[in-house]
Amino acid sequence: MKRFAAIIFDMDGVIVDSEPLHERAFLEVFAEMGYGDTHGINFADYYGRSDKAVWLDFIAKHHPPQPIEELLAWKQRRLVELVVAEKPIFEGLPELVERLAPRYKLGVASGSPHAVIDEVLRLENLRRFFPIVVSVTDVGKGKPAPDVFLRTAELLGAAPTDCCVIEDATVGIEAALAAGMDVIAITNTLPAEKLMRASRVVKHYSEIEALLL
Repeated sequence: MKRFAAIIFDMDGVIVDSEPLHERAFLEVFAEMGYGDTHGINFADYYGRSDKAVWLDFIAKHHPPQPIEELLAWKQRRLVELVVAEKPIFEGLPELVERLAPRYKLGVASGSPHAVIDEVLRLENLRRFFPIVVSVTDVGKGKPAPDVFLRTAELLGAAPTDCCVIEDATVGIEAALAAGMDVIAITNTLPAEKLMRASRVVKHYSEIEALLL
């Protein structure tokens, strides 16, 4: 691959194996709300998207009494509890980041809110490698819009065309491409055939290291 100035990591499904935890957190909250068997949410449709997207569709289906802000906070608290308890950082990710850090500017661009990002990056002391962290809550639109990646590049001081994104979801790939960035997709969440729009598709972090170093 060409030489980049910056590498931007998605978080859920790339840094942390959190997609199953997101689903568990939502299911626990749905059950406590009385919608354990009737929530009607297909979680695979929301890979790479924000919690708000899930809640907006849930609200449209069920019209619960709670305001969306309360629902967002409820699920976020449950997710943080699960992340702290299980510490599901992907094997090989910390070593990759440590090897990339001397060569590239590194950033995180996530669909999660900062409270969740902070807890994840506290694991394995990862926060020290990422001077710039941008949440979907910092920008106008979530993925597949390019906003979160463009803002991260801006804060890193890198042109979008000089950035490479590490992603695991189709909406993230589309967001990175819309931002004018190259994107390496890793098959942590979806099979390779669903990720073919990416610049490269890999199965292991060692392959990312080989491409970038």
